[in-house]
Amino acid sequence: MRKDRLLTDVLIVGSGGREHAIGWKLSQSKKIGKIFFAPGNGGTINNVEIPVEDIDGLAEFASEKNCLTIVGPEIPLSLGIVDAFTEKGLRIFGPTKAAAQIESSKVWAKNFMKRNNILTAQFEIFDDAKEAKEYAKSIDYSLVVKADGLAAGKGVIVCNNSAEAIDAIDEILTKNRFGSSGSKIILEERIDGEEASFIALSDGNIAIPMATSQDHKRIYDGDKGPNTGGMGAYSPTAIIDDSLAEMIQKDVIEKTINSMKKEGNPFKGFLYAGIMLKYGKPYVLEFNGRMGDPECQPIMMRLDSDLYDYINASIDGTLSKLPAMLWKKQTAICVVLASKGYPGVYQKNEEIFGLDLEDKHSFVFHAGTKRENGKILTYGGRVLGVTALGDTLDSAISNVYSRIEKISWQNKYFRKDIGKKGLLVL
Repeated sequence: MRKDRLLTDVLIVGSGGREHAIGWKLSQSKKIGKIFFAPGNGGTINNVEIPVEDIDGLAEFASEKNCLTIVGPEIPLSLGIVDAFTEKGLRIFGPTKAAAQIESSKVWAKNFMKRNNILTAQFEIFDDAKEAKEYAKSIDYSLVVKADGLAAGKGVIVCNNSAEAIDAIDEILTKNRFGSSGSKIILEERIDGEEASFIALSDGNIAIPMATSQDHKRIYDGDKGPNTGGMGAYSPTAIIDDSLAEMIQKDVIEKTINSMKKEGNPFKGFLYAGIMLKYGKPYVLEFNGRMGDPECQPIMMRLDSDLYDYINASIDGTLSKLPAMLWKKQTAICVVLASKGYPGVYQKNEEIFGLDLEDKHSFVFHAGTKRENGKILTYGGRVLGVTALGDTLDSAISNVYSRIEKISWQNKYFRKDIGKKGLLVL
């Protein structure tokens, strides 16, 4: 038997920077053969023109190529891709449709946290705009208004007063800004503090924590403006020390994994907890049933273990046989380069220059790009995730912005303060 027949081919579902980063890390494993991306982007190779929603088409491809499948984004998970593949005897990494409700329905997730005593902000659920507005007027604290379903990271509106909350209620329930994803809303107490991301990898029985990170969701410097899918992230974050990490692992991650199993929805895959730290306590803002983006990019750059081993063990339920993951001591930081106008209207098909100017500290992960006639063009709101390592957070920041200076297109936009809040903690 040829040696390469022993290698595992992989299908990565998705087209973002997260998927590019996972593929980049897996390509370093000696156990991996060919890596396919469906549909991929301008920076990935072996792209397969199958949309993430085409579950049957993806299953047919994975079966034909005998691939292990890794699901990046939330939409195919919410559609039940893991259930469909498993029924066909195909190996796939990620949560089932029932387990993915922890992200696909914020109402389900909040009720899950409430009944399992997982610390989260107090909340009420509404499907009637008039009742929601009356409630917003009746309380004496600021609110966050959340659409129940998936909204590409934009379904959360942070309000400063009741007038803003009423406008947000109108946007979602009356004007149907998010369609069916906004048929129900959550009015949640606004908790102000430091936000961080805590991601673990689970096999349904236990969860191994990954490196801590901190995302920057707002579009403008100083955390101003509307929420986005994420404008940058760095790892590790100093706001989560070892004792706090142990608390989050025990009181959030392990309690969630144990409760999901007890309720008959065991969770396999990446479990992402968006944490707000206030008075030393970790409040869960949200759960995701997949790796964060852009948190994935710096986490993958720091990971010093073979990711393939842990993904395999998650599928097989054998994570307890593996050691804790190893991490580079360096700091990694990712800055998202976006198209000006994002998260609103933006231009597409602008040529990107400077991508071939490599350096030893950084890597450019593609997201909203496409390859056309030998050129790389912009094709989405979040275009690139420039990611760099440094011996300190300060040096990582210097390295990433030095790399960014070499990349250009007509309507390039990026935040200039990614990671700098971490310097205030150190």
